[in-house]
Amino acid sequence: MQRMPSFQTYLVGGAVRDRLLGLPVQDRDWVIVGASPADLLAAGYQPVGKDFPVFLHPDTHEEVALARTERKTGAGYHGFAFHAAPDVTLAQDLGRRDLTINAMAEDDQGRVVDPYGGQRDLAAKVLRHVSPAFAEDPVRILRLARFAARFADFSVAPETVELMRTMVAAGEVDALVAERVWQELSRGLMERKPSRMIEVLREAGALKTLLPEVDALFGVPQPEAHHPEVDTGIHLLMVLDQCARFDAPLKVRYACLCHDLGKGTTRQEELPRHIAHETRSEKLARGLSARWKVPTDCRELAELVAREHTHVHQSSGFSPEARLRLLERCDAWRRPERFAELLQACECDARGRLGLEDRDYPQRERLLADLRATQSVDLAAVSAAAMARGAKGPEIGAAVRRARLQALLSFTDTV
Repeated sequence: MQRMPSFQTYLVGGAVRDRLLGLPVQDRDWVIVGASPADLLAAGYQPVGKDFPVFLHPDTHEEVALARTERKTGAGYHGFAFHAAPDVTLAQDLGRRDLTINAMAEDDQGRVVDPYGGQRDLAAKVLRHVSPAFAEDPVRILRLARFAARFADFSVAPETVELMRTMVAAGEVDALVAERVWQELSRGLMERKPSRMIEVLREAGALKTLLPEVDALFGVPQPEAHHPEVDTGIHLLMVLDQCARFDAPLKVRYACLCHDLGKGTTRQEELPRHIAHETRSEKLARGLSARWKVPTDCRELAELVAREHTHVHQSSGFSPEARLRLLERCDAWRRPERFAELLQACECDARGRLGLEDRDYPQRERLLADLRATQSVDLAAVSAAAMARGAKGPEIGAAVRRARLQALLSFTDTV
């Protein structure tokens, strides 16, 4: 970016971090030091910011922000007052950031400015807060957990864990708004080791506040014959990492997060079995999705997986009639893509078990083949023939169902 007279532009944050790590740089953030809003307007920058001064560069049209400091004025994410002026230094601007590895800058000669030891922590693979000001923004707990999922081999500095625990105890996490929580959770689920996000939130004490249904799974036993890892929470972590292994979309990862929630409410006398946990899981998933305003596609798949995953696992022993009922409950003909996502989530669930990570999961291909077989039925022709016989309404539906069952029976006889 071109240097303008009387002020200096710096590349800051994640772009500097990722370049030092040898990673592709996705987004570039810029900070200008030594300028006022009037200076930038005179230089041709276009203002776009409302909460603090942000401008568009006159040539590249990239966003740039004036160096600023911030002061806590209230609870939660929005409780800040910003101060941007020519006398705000680069070190002051970097000092308000969350982690040392995100508090570095690079000048127009490629020289790194690192007042808080970000390069040291990159080398040591440590996530560490820059200053006590970290505690002023509860979103930073979620951001740190997300970075832990991205940089899975990084540890969290003990003093940072303790600071996050203090924030949770002070009720800061209670002030988070749903949109920001979902934004960070969804991004963390899409990182290369999403289990780390859950682990860090749990270590900080924030999981119990944000996702109490998930927190309740840890320490809950399951039958060892099906779950060699035994602990339901550990199983969930393994399932999430299977999602990342198979590059599953967000909908599948979120569904896997919710698939076993009901096991956290199993009565003590029923353990380690979890009778009817599917119904409880579906209800809890619905509540969790409503609380954090989860998008409809993610919510619907989560409820479907919670309700049907056990049936999918058991479907290898189902009769053609039972497999047809499964397809009906899943609305597979109208929603074939969602049905395929259900099966992917079930495969991740089956593989997210100690020592069974590479197990075969024939149920997925078998049920997809069942769907294809029943999709071959000519619905228009079946309906027309039924109406020619005087059938109406439910009778036509019954004729369609018989045709689909016959297709499934014929297909079953060939395999």
